[in-house]
Amino acid sequence: MAGGLIREFCAENVEHVPEAIAAGAGRIELCDNLAVGGTTPSHGVIRAAVEVARLAGVPVMCMIRPCGGSFEYTEAEGRIMVDDLRHAAELGVDGVVFGCLRGGEVDRELTGRLAGLAKEAGLMVTFHMAFDEIPADRQAEAIDLLADLGVDRVLTHGGAAGTPIAGNLERLRWLADHVAERLGILPGGGVTWENAEGVAAAVGVGEVHGTRIVRL
Repeated sequence: MAGGLIREFCAENVEHVPEAIAAGAGRIELCDNLAVGGTTPSHGVIRAAVEVARLAGVPVMCMIRPCGGSFEYTEAEGRIMVDDLRHAAELGVDGVVFGCLRGGEVDRELTGRLAGLAKEAGLMVTFHMAFDEIPADRQAEAIDLLADLGVDRVLTHGGAAGTPIAGNLERLRWLADHVAERLGILPGGGVTWENAEGVAAAVGVGEVHGTRIVRL
């Protein structure tokens, strides 16, 4: 699995993107404001990252999130996300990353709208770690819905934020087995260049995510 493992590097801006690609990053997740879990990057950052990554043949996933805090969005914030998604597509990203909740469950309406627009533009879709805020006993239902809505992968820590990834491997494996071929599970949060291969093997996946997923 090591040779085919996709290491998705979470980049807060374009500064470390060339270095990360040289170190083996096979995909870039581009965002701003990691201190609040990531928000939509600026026009200039998206353009520059796409330019760098395209030369190396590495896809760029762009965060679509108008603000930090809750993953429940107002109607106005939803319109911002639609506009930002369309703009990112125009700038040449390969995919988008978002997570929309309503009452502790997937926001079916907004998620469906964003995923539909992304698919119309030929983009991949990742539902991010907002997924981990869904109660564990509702996650199977949630992930089935995400698959039906056209989401390609779910970025998840497999447990509460801050818990050691090693303690969540069983849950991550369960999620990966549950979704089978319908969508991918992307382990993140505490996955580093040092443990990436072990995490991937334990969960049974071919891709992992993190800010330290390659050795810089």
